[in-house]
Amino acid sequence: MAKRWDIHTSWWNLSSKKVVSLGKQFESLREENQNLRSSIESLEQKKSELEKQLILWRERYDTLKVANSILGSNENKTEAKLKINALIREIDACIVQLSE
Repeated sequence: MAKRWDIHTSWWNLSSKKVVSLGKQFESLREENQNLRSSIESLEQKKSELEKQLILWRERYDTLKVANSILGSNENKTEAKLKINALIREIDACIVQLSE
């Protein structure tokens, strides 16, 4: 009978240790998960900011190309003319809307 009791006690102690170990692992993984989620959120915000900056720099680059074309640069003259024509069409559309 003592052997049975010892076996059950040993099994119980082993199971308890495993439960405690699994609990610690669970908490560690939960903390790591939270840290990773925070990192992801931070990186997504940074990505969004960089995308906005990229759009701004592209607009500035396009504006600079048009300005260079207007100032006499032979490069992109056709593009500058197209851009000016597009702006004139937009202005004409605004005038039509205002006159209605």
